[in-house]
Amino acid sequence: MKPGLSLRVSQHLSLTPQLQQSIRLLQLSTLELSQEVEQMLDENPFLERTADEAPREEFGLETADMPAQADDYSADDALFSGASSAGSTSAEGQNDVEMASAGADEPDWSGDGTVDMAPNDAEWGGDAPARNRNDAEGDEADATELARSHESLTAFLHRQALALRLSEVDRAALRFLIESLNDDGYLEEPLEALAIGLAGPDDLEQIEELVHRFTVAQRLLQSLDPVGVGARGLAECLTLQLKALAADEDSEIDPGTVQTALRVCQQPLEMLARRDIRRLTQLCGDGEERTRAAMALIARLEPRPGRRFADVERNIIVPDVIVRKAGRANGRDGQHNFIVQLNPDVMPRLRVHDIYAGALRGHKGGEGHQGMQQRLQEARWFIKNIQQRFDTILRVSRAIVERQKNFFTHGELAMRPLVLRDIADELGLHESTISRVTTAKYMATPIGTYELKYFFGSGLGTETGGNASSTAVRALIKQFVSAENPAKPLSDSQIAEMLKEQGIECARRTVAKYREALKIAPANLRKAL
Repeated sequence: MKPGLSLRVSQHLSLTPQLQQSIRLLQLSTLELSQEVEQMLDENPFLERTADEAPREEFGLETADMPAQADDYSADDALFSGASSAGSTSAEGQNDVEMASAGADEPDWSGDGTVDMAPNDAEWGGDAPARNRNDAEGDEADATELARSHESLTAFLHRQALALRLSEVDRAALRFLIESLNDDGYLEEPLEALAIGLAGPDDLEQIEELVHRFTVAQRLLQSLDPVGVGARGLAECLTLQLKALAADEDSEIDPGTVQTALRVCQQPLEMLARRDIRRLTQLCGDGEERTRAAMALIARLEPRPGRRFADVERNIIVPDVIVRKAGRANGRDGQHNFIVQLNPDVMPRLRVHDIYAGALRGHKGGEGHQGMQQRLQEARWFIKNIQQRFDTILRVSRAIVERQKNFFTHGELAMRPLVLRDIADELGLHESTISRVTTAKYMATPIGTYELKYFFGSGLGTETGGNASSTAVRALIKQFVSAENPAKPLSDSQIAEMLKEQGIECARRTVAKYREALKIAPANLRKAL
């Protein structure tokens, strides 16, 4: 082959570091954004957090609902409008675009080379009020503070263990088992495995001694409150609770029912889950009526003794957006107007450090000036990208509230069909941007807190030719099940027929899928014993 030259024309899109950062910040959750801000504060000396009030930037929330300008540094424009200087690409290739490199090993934050104070150097988030500290004069308690004051299962057990008169060895063994419990109060690892983990696999004598100590400690642990703690499985947990009922002289439960329930727990739990009454009656040797009463008793027991000690702080959701009713309902259609605003508690208050920026401006041409100038530009872009993230979240949230007003007024049954494309077309954004905005972002409403994705759902056809939201259909199924006769629960086919009577075409398999999504048991398991 002879060497030769050839000319090839191709299109590609290179994302600048600023746009890459904008896309990445948009898809972060509130917790992840907070971690990102802390990391940037540690790494960039030109960035600082402030609690002082300061004017907002010129590109702030006041312009959030204005049409995007052609020269805006928007990730959406760069990715999908064709205004990028590097060329344009079709929307179908956007997944490949997200993986594109910036074209250089090191990010280029050099900007235009200036170190003068820019309008966007002002503090962002200046209108956010100080976080409530819940002093003695406050009427409302912060959920996080309440969670921190919540006693954990291990702390509760350790406090009970202090009242026991034990030797140092037995106390240490009990303390070790308490710390080995999972969140539900179960001791998942066998005692032998715990002993081997402490003594090593070779010291058999020490292992035997530890197993003996752990066995004694386990009996002590299982005598503590809540009843059932320290069990090695569900069957043992239920058995411990039944034995406690049998030993309670003040209990009004029939002792014979308790003994039958104990025998039921000795059988494979799969039979209990399937409600195989005939088989359980044969194995336990009791009558069918007594077996039914025993199964009903078992259903009232607590399968997770540590449930009420669950760490509440893990389940706290801090909303990104807050929706409030504004004024009275409209007289014509009975709908309320709603105010949509960002949650000031999740908005970081950042600004460029004035002193450092001024010192850099006064030492042009010095050693390391170029590197520090890049750090200054990086701080400016970080502030702007964070605000752009919240502006986009606010725009999308307002569009969602406007389209789902019936939901905020009448609940789930009034939810309208809505897909990402509807909001994308309305705001002039791409569907992938709407997907990023609605993932792991939450909205606090007068009727509860929901992820933004919750408001989107496909539509099912109706007899009138319209569409019903899948969310509304699930709410309707839930309503049917809650009103059913426990002795004759509704089957999926019956629910499908009831939906058809409401004018909604929904197949039996679709009903089964929605029922499982709602965590509703099938009809044979919902039937009253």
